[in-house]
Amino acid sequence: MLIVQNCILTDDIVDQRFDCNLAQCHGRCCIEGDYGAPLTSDETETITNILPQIEPYMTPEGRKAITKQGVSVPDNDNEPTTPLIDGRECAYICHGTNGTALCAIEAACRDGKCSFLKPISCHLYPLRLDDFGQFISINYHRWEVCRSAAGHGQPLYRYLKEPLIRRFGQEWYDELLDQVDEYLARKKNGATQ
Repeated sequence: MLIVQNCILTDDIVDQRFDCNLAQCHGRCCIEGDYGAPLTSDETETITNILPQIEPYMTPEGRKAITKQGVSVPDNDNEPTTPLIDGRECAYICHGTNGTALCAIEAACRDGKCSFLKPISCHLYPLRLDDFGQFISINYHRWEVCRSAAGHGQPLYRYLKEPLIRRFGQEWYDELLDQVDEYLARKKNGATQ
């Protein structure tokens, strides 16, 4: 376990490797699941404000879902999430080559139509945050749809550097790197004894 400020992270952030492989999964994380992506109240407000810039990138079905459900819907804990199309794919979906599911919000941002990249829960995936008030638990979420990405590429803390800094700041990330160094030293010493 690593502790950085008010965050508790599992060792998976160092030990597990990940490299999203859209050629294999075709963006299934945007299509499958019981709920949409978790949103903060600030993100819900931001999406409401930039919706006219996002809508041209969305599918007709996604636009209908937003019209009917709103820019966010509550989950079982009454927390905001992205709406779904017919209880399946995210309403903010768009399609790339070979039918790969992509994020319409991210597409609009990359084209300079807005400055909001995408919900932080999507950007941080496969890490999931649980906010308990006094501390935040950061855990690696293992999901069958990401099997082709798991075990490949960089350790999670490196692979997700940009979203971790976006969410927690550079100072927090620098502290994480210090914790990682200490963790790796302990692991090495433990392995040689």
